[in-house]
Amino acid sequence: MDLRQRRHTQPHLPGAGGPLSVGSRPEELGAVYPHRWAIPRAIWARFFESANHEIWILAYSALFLAEDAGIVATLAEKGRGGVPVRIALGNPEGSPVARRGDEEGIGAAMPAKIRNALTLFRPLAAVSNVKIRLHDAVLYNSIYRADEDLLVNQHVFGTPAAHAPVFSVRVADGKGMAATYVDSFDRVWAAATPLEGCA
Repeated sequence: MDLRQRRHTQPHLPGAGGPLSVGSRPEELGAVYPHRWAIPRAIWARFFESANHEIWILAYSALFLAEDAGIVATLAEKGRGGVPVRIALGNPEGSPVARRGDEEGIGAAMPAKIRNALTLFRPLAAVSNVKIRLHDAVLYNSIYRADEDLLVNQHVFGTPAAHAPVFSVRVADGKGMAATYVDSFDRVWAAATPLEGCA
């Protein structure tokens, strides 16, 4: 019996109540998108515009955001308004970036994407409350935060992040599902190096 046949005869784990039963789905989990590219630009814009307390961006390049002049302007406006904005991108000279480029089949294009994003984000370095750092972490997901809302973009081997799933998570307390991602961001941020000219 092949996997497809088994899938039809065993649709879910015994006793689990179905693939996504009410009891197994964390309350913190919101919308789920099959691909990052499937999230409309308007949702990303509203996501960052909604922040009143903090904004985080943790990715290898986040080039899709850096190329959006409206979103970059929102980040600048938020920073000037007193909202701490933290952006952590991959070190283009680091081995994790090179490896991720190879895994996605784009090789040297990955560090090039980061350099492009840094060029576009760099004006933010002069904005109060905006900090940009470079990390050497192996990322298993990209994390975007606007106050208590997270968008988590999964990283899948051999698949560009734009084609991988994204799910929204609400920060409810210090012990829930979202706490794992908050802790992950904090660890990467603490070990990251400030971009030159950006404390």
